[in-house]
Amino acid sequence: MGREASRSPRRTAGIEQRPDSRQIRWLARGLGQPGGKLPLFDEEGRRVEFRIVRACLRAGWAEPWFSNPLKPDWEVCRLTETGRAALAAYAVVRVDFTARRAGA
Repeated sequence: MGREASRSPRRTAGIEQRPDSRQIRWLARGLGQPGGKLPLFDEEGRRVEFRIVRACLRAGWAEPWFSNPLKPDWEVCRLTETGRAALAAYAVVRVDFTARRAGA
């Protein structure tokens, strides 16, 4: 076999890639944001790990949205329809507990 044949792609045809728990947490935060904007920082104020962002971009769950002129090395991303479908497969939904019931 040639050198190219020995390299296997990250995603094998027929095998669906699934987000891990950290990726699900990051992607889910885009559900309630305008345009599906994904956060640059986690819930504790730390920057989201580059590996999480890259893995989600490669899988097609997130996509680059726009460049940040103040911080060009920070990639602003948004949730894709594929990302929404991946979250739906895990029954991750955004629930608004602040909404009032009709008639209440």
